[in-house]
Amino acid sequence: MSDLVFYTNPMSRGRIARWMLEEVGEPYDVRLVDWVNKPDDFLAANPMAKVPTIIHKGRVVTECAAIIAYLADTFPNAALAPTDRERADYYRWMFFAAGPLEAATTNRSLGVVPTEEQQGMVGYGTLDRVVEALKQAVTTHSFIAGDRFTAADVYVGSHIGWGLQFGSLPKCGEFDTYLARINDRPAAVRARELDDALIAAAG
Repeated sequence: MSDLVFYTNPMSRGRIARWMLEEVGEPYDVRLVDWVNKPDDFLAANPMAKVPTIIHKGRVVTECAAIIAYLADTFPNAALAPTDRERADYYRWMFFAAGPLEAATTNRSLGVVPTEEQQGMVGYGTLDRVVEALKQAVTTHSFIAGDRFTAADVYVGSHIGWGLQFGSLPKCGEFDTYLARINDRPAAVRARELDDALIAAAG
């Protein structure tokens, strides 16, 4: 039994946490969560019944961005947490992705377009503003927080990849160039293979 338990479904945001777990390189136990029949121990850990959820030495962490940040801080040998110089961009863009980016792309997928009067209420204004800000994030440095890969790249990069895959973000050269830097990392490849194998086995 590992000190780290990972509740996930391979067709969910759990794929983001899986990538981070593979980057960290620590052993973890996987508990698959069915969309309908959710296990009692999972519901006890996360009453929201959402994946991913992790339990580390009895401590529950939910919310994907929080899981990524927690793992980076808890396992410093992986060198995925920010240095002092990187910290501002690291937190800025990680929580930009968790807030404005996810809200804007979710609303677009649901067909929700705020009116001009509503734009000040929604926290992101318009999707166009979000896209322009995100282009800044991926072009200011080689990676989100600076000149090296950090946990923020796992989270922001995953959102960009999903957005392009499902059409909630527009295709553009800035995003393609950035994703080319991170998608072939060994941990990213392993994570995709593990989750894709689970999907294939279930199909």
